[in-house]
Amino acid sequence: MERLVIIPTYNEKENIENIINVVFDLPIEFHVLVIDDGSPDGTADIVKRMMNQHSDRLFIIEREGKQGLGTAYITGFKWAIEHQYEYIFEMDADFSHNPQDLLKLYDACANEGADVSIGSRYITGVNVVNWPMGRVMMSYYASMYVRLVLGIKVRDTTAGFVCYRRQVLETIELDKIHFKGYAFQIEMKFTSIKCGFKVTEVPIIFINRVLGTSKMSGGIFSEALLGVIRLKISSWFRKYPQKKEEVQIS
Repeated sequence: MERLVIIPTYNEKENIENIINVVFDLPIEFHVLVIDDGSPDGTADIVKRMMNQHSDRLFIIEREGKQGLGTAYITGFKWAIEHQYEYIFEMDADFSHNPQDLLKLYDACANEGADVSIGSRYITGVNVVNWPMGRVMMSYYASMYVRLVLGIKVRDTTAGFVCYRRQVLETIELDKIHFKGYAFQIEMKFTSIKCGFKVTEVPIIFINRVLGTSKMSGGIFSEALLGVIRLKISSWFRKYPQKKEEVQIS
């Protein structure tokens, strides 16, 4: 199987069954790995019940307590590499990312030459629905700040809807990815670029969650702003492993 969608969860009982069913109804097959951080609302129980019907393509890793978005994805990435998935996706559980757009992210990597494809809110203006204007402006200008400090062209640097080819995750030294919140998303994109991978953005419409509670906080946001400076400084002293060109067999 080629395609794995990683969905981190904490108290997503209102959304998790629906989001998994929509992914499974897509016209090409995706597997789903849920990383649940001890949700007290029974999210993991819902997933495990669904696994009785979908044991061949639905999986779960349960962790103790809230350990952070970044560590959840790193856990999922290592699992995906171990199980030989070729295309690995990050996606939220709350339908802020439209599962139909998985097809666009996959196409960008599988058919259009990208190593990393990003579901971008800002590549064609500001495509965000149901966010307060203050949060839209904060997110938009934060991404602009990141571009300026890091010197990269990605417009939606904190995007959490992403497809990675396995080679990217095998190359970038996952144990050296340190940030846990939104800065994790920035660090992954920056490191991918520094390792020589082609990163592209695919326009999406981001719709704020209808059910459940947002996990965004001021602390997570400030980690991103301060983390960018630390990331830039540390890059001056780090040698990044480089993408190996794949040999074409004729």
